[in-house]
Amino acid sequence: MKAVITVIGKDMVGILARVATTCAESNANVIEVTQSVLQDYFAMIMMIDISGMNCEIDELQKRLAENVSDMMIHVMHEDIFNSMHRI
Repeated sequence: MKAVITVIGKDMVGILARVATTCAESNANVIEVTQSVLQDYFAMIMMIDISGMNCEIDELQKRLAENVSDMMIHVMHEDIFNSMHRI
C-alpha cells in the first residue's frame, strides 16, 4: 500500500529531512520524491510505502504537522489520490 504526501510553504533549510525523519519514525518507506523551489516557496510530492507503518495515515498527518508546523502538508492514501485525479 502506498500514500502520497504533499508539502507546500516558504522555503527553509531541512524540510525534506524533517518529513523523511517523521516517515522513518512511523516506519513508512520513502519510494519517490520530487521537489521544487519556486522563488521563495517550496513544493514537494512524496510517494511512501505504508505497508509496515506503525500508525494510521491520520496519525502520520498529525506527526508531520507537529514536526513541520510552518508548512501545508497533506497525506492521502494512493487510492484516494488516484480517484481524485482520474479523468
